[in-house]
Order: sequence, then C-alpha cells, then structure tokens
Amino acid sequence: MAEQAEVSAWRPRVPGVVEVFHAHFTEYAYPMHVHDAWTLLIVDDGAVRYDLDRHEHGTPHDTVSLLPPHVPHNGSPATPHGFRKRVLYLDGSRLGDDLIGPAVDGPDLRDPVLRRRVGQVHGALARPGDELEAESRLTLVGERLREHLRCREPGGADAFRRDPVLARSLRELLDEHVVDGLVLADAAALLHAHPAHLVRAFSGAYRIAPHQYLMSHRVGRARRLLLAGRNPAEVAAETGFYDQAHLTRHFKKLVGVTPGRYRSRTR
Repeated sequence: MAEQAEVSAWRPRVPGVVEVFHAHFTEYAYPMHVHDAWTLLIVDDGAVRYDLDRHEHGTPHDTVSLLPPHVPHNGSPATPHGFRKRVLYLDGSRLGDDLIGPAVDGPDLRDPVLRRRVGQVHGALARPGDELEAESRLTLVGERLREHLRCREPGGADAFRRDPVLARSLRELLDEHVVDGLVLADAAALLHAHPAHLVRAFSGAYRIAPHQYLMSHRVGRARRLLLAGRNPAEVAAETGFYDQAHLTRHFKKLVGVTPGRYRSRTR
C-alpha cells in the first residue's frame, strides 16, 4: 500500500501554544528527534509506537501522551492502517522544566476526563473566534497534567478553593470587554490570580465557564441589533464575533435558529 499522508498545521492566537498539528500517516515512521516544546498527543484512530529514553511506549485510543522537550524520541504506526493523531506543542509557560523528569518516567496517561478535555481544546482551536474557550480549556488541561506528573490523587483536579470576590471581579472584567474580548493570561495578571484558579472560581460561582459567559453576552447584543433591523454581517462585526459564520454558530446554539432566520421572523 502506498504511503498516505494528510497533514494540517497552524499557530493559533492562544498564549503558550506553539503549534497545532493534525496528521494521518499510514506508513511513515519518525526517526529519533527532539522538540524544544512539550508534545501533547492524542490518537483518534490506530496507534503509535515510540521510544523515549530507551523505553518503548504506545498510544492507544484512550491515552493522552505527553512527551517532554529536549528528550529524544521516535514514532511509527502500531497498526496496519497507520494512525490519525492530533498534537499540541506547548511552550514552557504551560508546563515547566521541573516536570520533564516525571514525564519521561510516565508519558502515557490513561485518564478519560483528560482525554476528553484535550479533544475539546482541539475543537475550540479549530474555530476562529473561540480563542478564549481554547485558552480556558487548555488551562484546565495543564492543571490536570501537572497533577498527574506530581502524583496527586486523580480526584484532586476537582477540588478548588471558592473565591466569590475573584469570580465577581472576572465577571466585571468580561462585561467591560464583551466586544474586544479578553485573553485569560491578561485577566489573570490584572486580577493577580493563577489562570486555572480564575477559571474554576468563575465556573464554581456562576455555573458557567468564562468563555460561555462572554459568548452569551455577545449573542444578547446581537439579538438586540437584529431586532433593530441590522444585517447579520454588520452585527457580527459590532458584537465581537470573528465573522458571520462565528456569530451563526453561537447564535444558533443559544437561540435555536440562525441570525438570518431570527431577523426575518421579527415584527
């Protein structure tokens, strides 16, 4: 069978993400090589076999693999039909060098919650305009990875200190930046809080993630403009959406119909 390769790669506007890489290989085998970034890998179909620090590892469907920077590794298909993978390359702002040793000792993590969350990050990264969602989800992924590498109890990821004052401060900050948006790292710096604690405090206080709160406000503004007779393209630009398709996706999710249909049914 001739080698089949499908590859897509891009650098999103999300702090700490060096590259997003999606690939489908049937025969290609990576030689020994190193990265200067963390490699966060999930396999959607097939499996990958690789050597890291002279030990063989594998990536079945339910596993998240975290390969540390500066440590040589290779990779090859472990099934006859190859493998389909999604990779995030993360810089040191997401995971520090102090975690390289534990990652070498145990790079493959069997954690269904972590696996699902990494997939959700990829989903958000593939949608222009959803960078805050991607950043929020990636922050929680990073927190869970650190807990695995520091050998804490698996349930520890769900324990957090409630902080209603911090949650309210973030809500007020989001209200001020409905249209221009907000980078989670900037919010954390302004409020003097760790990004993961910021997301958890907000979600715990309001039962909604920061990115969901922001999008719901944008959709609310869009509804008012549509009721005033504005067309969807103008509304998307004036309410902070990346483009009309971005508005349509979130509008339909929250309202049940597209902006165009909503506008045509108004009185």
